Amino acid sequence: VQLQASGGGLVQAGGSLRLSCAASGFTFRINTMGWYRQAPGKQRELVARITTGHMTDYADSVKGRFTISRDNVKSMVYLQMNSLRPHDTAVYYCNLPWPTRDYWGQGTQVTVSS
Repeated sequence: VQLQASGGGLVQAGGSLRLSCAASGFTFRINTMGWYRQAPGKQRELVARITTGHMTDYADSVKGRFTISRDNVKSMVYLQMNSLRPHDTAVYYCNLPWPTRDYWGQGTQVTVSS
């Protein structure tokens, strides 16, 4: 299993970024995928997840601002982040939840300046 996240960067408050995660090594289309984030000194937290049927779930703090999506042909999962705020600053991780363990990408840094 490989999860390769990209798209992070430095953006001003109110700006937008789109994160991408390229997945390989497993049958992407039959698995739920997620995005998590971890800010300095804080625990990793769920940001959003998307099921095989494209049902989505979001953390309350990002509802209405972030959108998760997936492309089962390309084995990609995306996180469109709008109206970014300084407290969105974190390392963002692509996640594959399996019954026996979680798989994680390498993370991509998102920094939002005020």
